[in-house]
Amino acid sequence: MTIAVNTRLLIKDQLEGIGWFTYESLKRITKNHSDHKFLFLFDRPFSEEFIFSENISPIVVGPQARHPFLWYWWFEQSLPKFFHKHEPDLFLSPDGFLSLSFSAPAGMKECKSIAVIHDLNFEHYPQDIPFLARKYYKKYFPQFAKKANRIATVSEYSKQDISKHYKISPDKIDVVYDGANELFKPIVEEQKKIVRQKYSQGQEYFLFVGALHPRKNVARLLQAFDEFKKSEPSKMKLVIAGEKMWKTGDIETVFENMQFKSDVIFTGRLGTNDLKDVMAAALALVFVPYFEGFGIPIVEAMYCDVPVITSNVTSMPEVAGNAGLLVDPFSVDSIKDGMMRIYKDETLRNQLIMNGQKQRENFSWDKTAEKLWSCIEKVISAK
Repeated sequence: MTIAVNTRLLIKDQLEGIGWFTYESLKRITKNHSDHKFLFLFDRPFSEEFIFSENISPIVVGPQARHPFLWYWWFEQSLPKFFHKHEPDLFLSPDGFLSLSFSAPAGMKECKSIAVIHDLNFEHYPQDIPFLARKYYKKYFPQFAKKANRIATVSEYSKQDISKHYKISPDKIDVVYDGANELFKPIVEEQKKIVRQKYSQGQEYFLFVGALHPRKNVARLLQAFDEFKKSEPSKMKLVIAGEKMWKTGDIETVFENMQFKSDVIFTGRLGTNDLKDVMAAALALVFVPYFEGFGIPIVEAMYCDVPVITSNVTSMPEVAGNAGLLVDPFSVDSIKDGMMRIYKDETLRNQLIMNGQKQRENFSWDKTAEKLWSCIEKVISAK
């Protein structure tokens, strides 16, 4: 079987959630299924680190697709030409985009498709996304969902959301949970002290991990931390590990008006080797988006034996289970109260850590790869 894979989000040192899903699942699938051929379709020169095994043929298909007009060209012009030439059995798209214009001509075998649709944040909060991207998503994703032979998504919440919004049978949708990098693990107290000296002036800290995107709710997190510091005199810091995205004006405004802004540390994007230590040395992860399809940092914190404060909406209660302290992401007071409880109550922290040691067993990239391959098998075996 020949499987073509949309790998345009595999960009060296720039992997975000969907990129990690692609990297970790395909690394395992290609090695575990060496009897199949994989065509990795990049839109730019690629790094050899993404060519995981000998059964992968990397192919650059232009143009570089980083704008809605170029998305359209890549998927509706460039990919159909590729499919006609190479005749793959299946097209797997880890970011959910499909080629709507391609259909197999007479005498050519059908190319089936799987769309991995991680979430529908653009349907719920379209104002958080730039205008042209928003228009593209809202026009084409319902069509991608209908065209796909099967859909994979990363939580039961997203499965029900896709089914409801796009009137897709739940039987067509497979839940394929995200995992956590095996490098995320607890560290000893001496290592924690070294990390804190490097990142937080030697002090304990709350940690947020994620891109500085509106739905990540960083502005309210900053307000909540400021209120925490006003209520609880302490040397606690807030470390924010993530790269700026679009529409960060609210974050900047809130930060400039903070009383305790000197206790907030922006690290920018951290590589995995640094992030794993920053996570393991945190007093707690405070991850409170108002919309999330999964929330990989929640699981990474569990693997580091770090307690979690997260949101009581969308997929996050499902992922956190009883291993997270749930707060209202729309309430600054609720987030602040969660910080206060975690800071003051060591028994609570220890209970959440113990619960996390059980909850994390539900999530691993090995299981992700197995579930995604099961989805592929369903498509290939379907008459």
